[in-house]
This record gives sequence, structure tokens and C-alpha cells, in this order.
Amino acid sequence: MKKSVLTETILAAKTAKKTTWAAIASAAGLSEVYTTSACLGENALPPESAQKVAAFLGLGPEIADALVEYANKGEAAPAVPKEPLQYRFQEIIYVYGPTLKALIEEKFGPGIMSAIDFTMEIDRVPDPKGDRVKITMNGKFLGYKTW
Repeated sequence: MKKSVLTETILAAKTAKKTTWAAIASAAGLSEVYTTSACLGENALPPESAQKVAAFLGLGPEIADALVEYANKGEAAPAVPKEPLQYRFQEIIYVYGPTLKALIEEKFGPGIMSAIDFTMEIDRVPDPKGDRVKITMNGKFLGYKTW
């Protein structure tokens, strides 16, 4: 099954059930960010978690099987996102990417932050001037190898 079909099926079931990503993640026994990412076709779930998600949403074993399949990450993303929230993240990288690189390399040396050994949390922070979005990314540092 194509990941796009998987995602459409899951989104339809999520809407029909009137549930949340947090509830789906709780059923999977995994984080909200990772579970959502897998349901949107960008990651794969362990078989047991995939079965739990499919059961929670009232979907068949073909959905669980598709959730286990490895993803071609970023395949569905256009070169420059047109969706405003996604574009803003791209804009953050355009504006702050060199700063992130400079500060990480100053603190750790030459290398990158892993997107494989990685976690992310998204929280709502109340603020009198308008609620804030708090994103915490935590990735293992991978130094460049010299040889």
C-alpha cells in the first residue's frame, strides 16, 4: 500500500472516530510526535504498535502492515512547502540554519544532530499575549569522522 493511501485512510478513520493524535499514540504505546509521523507516512511503527493503531482506529490488518513498512522520508514534501506552517519551518531553517550550525559546531565540534537517534515534543505554553508553541528537539550528536 502506498503511504499516501495509508495516510488518507488513517486521517478518515481519525475524523470518523473524532479522536486525537495523543489518543492514537497512547494506543500505540509510543510518543505523540513519532506516532503521528508514522501515520502521516514519514516513519514506520513496530508491528505490535501498528496493530494497536489499526485496532484503535477500527482498520484492517492491511493498515497495520503498511504502518510497519519503511518510509521514503520527505518524499511527499515539495521543494518549497506551500502549506503555511510547513513553510514557516522552512523559513526558520533559512534564517536560523547557519546559526544552528555555528552554535552546534562551537559547542560539540564539526558534526550533525541525528534525525535517527532523535525525539521531539510539542507543547502549548499559555502566554497573556497569545499562547506559544514550544518545540523541544533532542538528537544525538554525530561528529564527522576523519580518516
